[in-house]
Amino acid sequence: MSATTQPSGEEAPSKEQRLRSFLAEKAADGEMYFKSKFIADEVGLSPKEIGALMVKLKDSATEIHVEKWSYTSATTWRIEPA
Repeated sequence: MSATTQPSGEEAPSKEQRLRSFLAEKAADGEMYFKSKFIADEVGLSPKEIGALMVKLKDSATEIHVEKWSYTSATTWRIEPA
């Protein structure tokens, strides 16, 4: 079985769930700052997809606090555990 194949009966996590889990894990020890283009490969999403999902997570995530931190050639996001 490949890493992208799910056993029968299990759904693959959505893009939002993958990003949420990744960020919660990275921020578990404290705050984290990042630009979408630098985590895109690790999450398996494009920077544009990450940016769109971050706007959603800012309002819906309960396990992490999401803050749009600054903009210098791309948005920098600040994440910390809730």
